[in-house]
Amino acid sequence: MNRLTWYGHATLGLETDAHKLVIDPFFDENPAASTTADQIEAEFILISHGHGDHIGDTFSIAKRTGALVISNHEIATWLQKQGLEKVHGQHLGGGFQHPFGYLKLTLALHGSQLPDGSDGGNPCGFLLTTNNGKKIYLAQDTGLFGDMRLIGEEGLEVAVIPIGDNYTMGPDDALRAVKMLQPKTVVPIHYNTFDLLKQDANAWATRVESETDSKVAVLKPGEQLNF
Repeated sequence: MNRLTWYGHATLGLETDAHKLVIDPFFDENPAASTTADQIEAEFILISHGHGDHIGDTFSIAKRTGALVISNHEIATWLQKQGLEKVHGQHLGGGFQHPFGYLKLTLALHGSQLPDGSDGGNPCGFLLTTNNGKKIYLAQDTGLFGDMRLIGEEGLEVAVIPIGDNYTMGPDDALRAVKMLQPKTVVPIHYNTFDLLKQDANAWATRVESETDSKVAVLKPGEQLNF
């Protein structure tokens, strides 16, 4: 069984094949977070881009748990310079067989400047094929792009996509994304953290389920989806 947890904003937990992953760990300064960084256990940390609300609590969690941090090459190198030894750099379109599955970095339309102003390389999403054959797409922060159709051709069990607008896709573009991705289940993220990202996820879910064959799992921070 695989278990996805939404902790609020774009922060996720994924348990698969007895491995524990945390994606974009933003807890202690996240007003929507359902828990704190010191409560999180992780073997692996995935970082989609360099913004502070995604790098977040990477250092404290990685140092306490010994987790391997996976991101693009620029962020991985920057983390090493900050004192983290266990990092793995990849790049867009490149995949690697990790203990938890085959992870490929996908395109994302966004920025990636690091908190100190350093170049964070290209932002990314994640396409994971778990060891039990389930495909999960974590879009993280991105605008709509046509190659989502190619990602959908993989045959997705779950797609996690932003709906908050302003910095990422809004509800209309997110609906178009679902039509291209065609996942069995879609989980909306990156909304309602701040007033600027205020959205009605249940209304969006109604639209998605009326116009596509995908089911929507609207989670509250801390809630889980088993698949």
